[in-house]
Amino acid sequence: MILFLKLIIGHFLCDYPLQGDFLAAAKNHNKPIPGVPWYQALAAHSAIQAGMVWLVTGRLWLAGVEFALHAFTDYMKSDGRISFNADQALHLACKAAYVAILAAL
Repeated sequence: MILFLKLIIGHFLCDYPLQGDFLAAAKNHNKPIPGVPWYQALAAHSAIQAGMVWLVTGRLWLAGVEFALHAFTDYMKSDGRISFNADQALHLACKAAYVAILAAL
């Protein structure tokens, strides 16, 4: 339970204050900021999230999973395929899955 709480706190830190308005806007491929490649902004945000997973769990491979899943989820949100609330629910479900995987190892 402690690991899950650390991952949730880390997620909210990375998705709100550590993301900021610039990355939040720049990562949207449907409304890119002129001169800013959206994929670089999405990768930067996903790397921040992945770094937090690595710091909390100590597992680099899990950070790689987080990078890919976070980028995919945020891309779907930018596409309008999922809502903001679904985006957040999927991110938190990933954190729960990481805890379950680590508990099984």
